[in-house]
Amino acid sequence: MTPHAEHHGHDAHHGHADDGHAHGTLGSYMIGFVLSVILTVIPFWLVMDGTILDKNMTAIAIMALAAVQVVVHMIFFLHMNGRAEGGWTMLSLIFTIIVVVIMLAGSLWVMYHLNTNMMPMHDPSQLP
Repeated sequence: MTPHAEHHGHDAHHGHADDGHAHGTLGSYMIGFVLSVILTVIPFWLVMDGTILDKNMTAIAIMALAAVQVVVHMIFFLHMNGRAEGGWTMLSLIFTIIVVVIMLAGSLWVMYHLNTNMMPMHDPSQLP
């Protein structure tokens, strides 16, 4: 076999378009785009309109929508599912979700403690 034929045989097993991997269609990209826009507009609306009066509930709602948006991006734009690449993309999805949860929890923990421990407010009547 010539080197070109061996190379061609190798490519036949690893085709780009018909190998069963999910490559996005225009429709799937549009669905992902519309979902991303909706998941971006809702938090802005919640904050600007003051729909939820409790700040903690607003923060929880925004974080939940952000986590959903990360999953939407991974599914519609990065094409991660359990079938592609022998399940490695599902492992990547799980790893990404774990990292996002750690980052969100850590950020909230740091912000809470900064707010609690930085320059406590003094009662003006007790100043010398």
